[in-house]
Amino acid sequence: MKIRFTKMHGLGNDFVVLDAIRQNFVPTPAQARFLADRHFGIGCDQILVVERCATPGVDFRYRIFNADGGEVEQCGNGARCFVRFVHEQGLTDKREIRVETQSGLITLRLEADGEITVNMGAPRFLPPEIPFDSPLTEMRAAVVQPLDVGGAQISISVVSMGNPHAVQVVADIDAAPVAQLGPLIESHPRFPRRVNAGFMQVVDRHAIRLRVYERGAGETLACGTGACAAVVAGIRRGLLDSPVRVTTRGGDLSIAWEGEAKNGRNAVMMTGPATTVFSAEIELPSNLT
Repeated sequence: MKIRFTKMHGLGNDFVVLDAIRQNFVPTPAQARFLADRHFGIGCDQILVVERCATPGVDFRYRIFNADGGEVEQCGNGARCFVRFVHEQGLTDKREIRVETQSGLITLRLEADGEITVNMGAPRFLPPEIPFDSPLTEMRAAVVQPLDVGGAQISISVVSMGNPHAVQVVADIDAAPVAQLGPLIESHPRFPRRVNAGFMQVVDRHAIRLRVYERGAGETLACGTGACAAVVAGIRRGLLDSPVRVTTRGGDLSIAWEGEAKNGRNAVMMTGPATTVFSAEIELPSNLT
């Protein structure tokens, strides 16, 4: 079976984008793993599936599959690529669209300069919303929490941006033990659905450097929701002021957040690029189901 796809990236965080509107295909976990394989397939961190949405006033539905085949709730860099894709493919001519994800509705806007701004919605902090196994239930009490990892205790901030994040502050991002601690944090038993592990170095009150070990994908060159979670955590800890430039190994994002509103609904705004690499067809092995 042949399928059409487009290879894209947001700051090096790369995706295989599938148009499920004009072709009837959504990958099984085995097919997703094949497509993501950098030796036998196309190669990507995640697979994005574009679908029509039946909800009135919502333009599209957006599904995300990690390289390990598991479906996840949200992806910030993927959301920007989504906007670029539907415009380039002629699926819409709207500058601003509403998209349904597994974690809820998001609004995306193609700016005049080609950058893309995503309203990522309000962050969530309560342990059951992450989810995170913690005796603390008050929002302010959960700003920093201890976590035992590999025989040592680290301090993390837990944030949901539609998907779970554990953010820690490090002195030097280049020396941070991402490869060692990342997998241990990702699969820590206190995170029943696993977690994205963020390592944040504060440069000044409006700039950070960031590395993220992503759930189901390993360390990526950039993580949009990870950038949002890190900025939110830094602002809550009194280390940062909005807006914040987030420098990843793949490039820079701009993240703005006004802080916690009384109703808890202040949204995080993310602005950055999205790039199309190429479009092609691939033959799926017949033994994959």
